[in-house]
Formats: sequence, structure tokens, C-alpha cells
Amino acid sequence: QLQFVESGGGVVQPGGSLRLSCEASGFTLNSYTLGWFRQAPGREHEEISCISTNSSTYYADSLKGRFTSSRDNAKNTMYLQMNSLKPEDTAVYYCAVRWASCDTNYEGYDYWGQGTQVTVSS
Repeated sequence: QLQFVESGGGVVQPGGSLRLSCEASGFTLNSYTLGWFRQAPGREHEEISCISTNSSTYYADSLKGRFTSSRDNAKNTMYLQMNSLKPEDTAVYYCAVRWASCDTNYEGYDYWGQGTQVTVSS
């Protein structure tokens, strides 16, 4: 059974950092394109980053430089390191995978994590 377990969300002050993890079971992450998305209240899913199977990484322009995504094949886990967090980063964050190449559309992915809440507030 394919499964994701997301962790690492929480409440952080502006300027702080968090690292989200998404551990996969039942399948091998390095065979998939990996995506991170977020959804703020009342808004559509927003693409954060995408790692292709050849490890090329794409970031949304607005988040480039603050967010870093990565993959640890040995742990079958993907990560999203978030630095210099701002209140507008408050959202539910999702990991996702798909067989095909990167897609900006959340619904274009094949499997998703359960989501983890990130709240940036003083």
C-alpha cells in the first residue's frame, strides 16, 4: 500500500525556520517526480517546488532563496526546508508524487501526503 507520512509542521515566529518531512512507504521515491504544494485558507493550491527524477529542481519564483526541497533516497523521504518564514507562508503544506515530469497543477499528481499545518505568527 502506497503511503506518505508528513511531519514537521507547527507554529513558528516570523523569521524562523521549519523543515517538513514526507516519508514514503510501499513505493520508491526516486522513481517519481516529487512536488511540494501549499494551500492557504480560501486559496488554491500553490506549487512550491518540483524535483524531477534526474534531480533537477524547480522553485516558484516567489519562494526561491527561502525554500529548499530535497530527497534522501536511503530514507525514502523528501524534505522541504523553509527559512525566513513570513506570516503569508501560513498554509497547509503537501508533498506529492507523479510518474510524469513536473506539473504546476496539484491535481496533476498521483499521490499526496495528508498535509501538515504551518503557522507563522508572533
